[in-house]
Amino acid sequence: MRLDKFLCDNNIGTRSQVKEYIKKGQVTVNDQIIKKPETKVNEETDTVVCQGQPIHYRKYVYYMLNKPEGVVSATNDNTAPTVVSLLTVPEQKDLFPVGRLDKDTTGLLLLTNDGALAHDLLSPKKHVDKTYLVKPEKPLSAEDIHRLENGLDIGDEKPTAPSKARLTENGDLLLTIHEGRFHQVKRMLQAVDNQVLTLERVSFGPLSLDLSLQRGEYRALTEEEIKVLSGSGKKS
Repeated sequence: MRLDKFLCDNNIGTRSQVKEYIKKGQVTVNDQIIKKPETKVNEETDTVVCQGQPIHYRKYVYYMLNKPEGVVSATNDNTAPTVVSLLTVPEQKDLFPVGRLDKDTTGLLLLTNDGALAHDLLSPKKHVDKTYLVKPEKPLSAEDIHRLENGLDIGDEKPTAPSKARLTENGDLLLTIHEGRFHQVKRMLQAVDNQVLTLERVSFGPLSLDLSLQRGEYRALTEEEIKVLSGSGKKS
């Protein structure tokens, strides 16, 4: 891998910025100052230091997005902007969303280039929880909550799996499911003679939506978040 690409991939700066660092002698490889951006480095074995800071190559990257309405959960689309297009990061072309949120659904969406982890998190066998904040068209009764929690017929071959449901102080619904059926939350509300007015995902596995992120904003996951997320993906 080229040295300038190595630095860009690790968010050290833009291609022009890292080239400037290199030309100024601010980058070393294995304790030797390197002034040619095209110098090849082995990301697994070489020791790269930029401006006195060791750079550890990240093979995989993970971003949390607060998805806005009107954006599709895809890598490309001919009719609408995609969640990937919202991220202006060096790895953008390699990123994909882990699962999907409907075009009109907002909230937490994970984007990564780690296919193995994505597969684990989405596997039905892993039972990874997803919690949604639902604004219902009309108030939900205790019987509605009971039916949502114990599984109900939404028109598929079998009823939904047991879920967790509770009402917030203002009458909204917090619904936690671990399945990923098509339009599942909306169909579950329809099954109790109700409708979803707005739908926001507030957690995915151990990750909770960062409330400091406005709609359309994103940030890289912390090392601790990556660690616990990887752990949840490995559980059977």
